[in-house]
Amino acid sequence: MAGVTFDPRAIRALADILVETGLTEIEISEKDSKLRVVRAPAPVAAAAPVATVAVAAPAPVASVAAPAPLAAAKDHPGAVTSPMVGVAYLSPEPSAPPFVNLGQNVAAGQVVLLIEAMKTFNQIKAPIAGRVTQILIQPGSPVEYGEVLMVIEP
Repeated sequence: MAGVTFDPRAIRALADILVETGLTEIEISEKDSKLRVVRAPAPVAAAAPVATVAVAAPAPVASVAAPAPLAAAKDHPGAVTSPMVGVAYLSPEPSAPPFVNLGQNVAAGQVVLLIEAMKTFNQIKAPIAGRVTQILIQPGSPVEYGEVLMVIEP
């Protein structure tokens, strides 16, 4: 994008519009130039676990135990990690069955979930063959780059 210049005041104005309207992104294209301003939806991600904890009585026990498996899962050879920031889905569409279930055997390279990023659905495949022992995300939840999504035991 050499030679393309943008007015910092215009970018700040677009960022203000994002905040005022509650939008998460604005993109403007003209000829060979494109400007995209994105606001991270951090408050939405924080709200989902709080609601789950408030509804489920045994959740405090699970949340205390959760950090240890997550730390171990990151170093696991069968950890399926997110290659991008986006929204994870466990099935190809809301009414369809999930790609995989807990305890199911999968083949290396088998599609196990989708991540939507910039209106594109990206297939996430199993790194190894084995049995799905942990699914660490909820359908429709936001995910970060490098986040462990599920674990497959060889």
